[in-house]
Amino acid sequence: MIGLLRGELLKSVTTRAVWGFAAGGTAFAVLNAVIVAVASGTIDEVPEKKEALAGFPVLLLLWGLVGAAGEYRHRTAAPTALVARRGRGTVLAVRIAAYALTGLGLALLINAVAVGVALPLLADQPGPDLTSGQVAEVAAANVSALVLATVLGAALGALIRSPVVGAVVLMTLALVVQPLVSGAWEREANLSPFGAVGVMTGGTHNTTLTVAQAGAVFAAWTVLVVLVAVGCERRRDLA
Repeated sequence: MIGLLRGELLKSVTTRAVWGFAAGGTAFAVLNAVIVAVASGTIDEVPEKKEALAGFPVLLLLWGLVGAAGEYRHRTAAPTALVARRGRGTVLAVRIAAYALTGLGLALLINAVAVGVALPLLADQPGPDLTSGQVAEVAAANVSALVLATVLGAALGALIRSPVVGAVVLMTLALVVQPLVSGAWEREANLSPFGAVGVMTGGTHNTTLTVAQAGAVFAAWTVLVVLVAVGCERRRDLA
């Protein structure tokens, strides 16, 4: 099992895609910090300042989806299962765990950049400064959101099996469907994966959910999709 995890980790960190998404995630962190802390004008409330530290979970969700779906597009899923001599569901579970570990590394990098860029910029803004405890709370929520998004993406990639179709569906849900639902039913929309992750990263301020509750909602969605993906993997052909 350790050898299988090591192999999946090696695949996840040696592709060019992971470095592209790492660069994209850090670039977003810098851009978000500059826009919120400087370009948006005067901010003097703590929730607005927390938003300057936010990451972009949808990006890592897309990375997990594209990477996991690519196993089927490039026909590497079947040879991996045959060589590992493990059940197909077990191989997928290990693959998802490898993406979770790699996603943790990316999440720590992105949040370190976000904090390092945002805090000096926020120092020039009026109102109370963020305390070390508040910064740690935001960073923990962001890291959790990014890791869960990676896991959810990998599970969705195993279900959809097509990077292109998966990416189109994901971006449609995130950029079109979610905003429409939020406009009509804001409270209910926060219970969706995209709504919950928005609360976790500070992008949604007017909500009845706490960050911890939103994290529980997003974790529940992630676990559900992982269980469905592993169950389906056991029942269908890998080819």
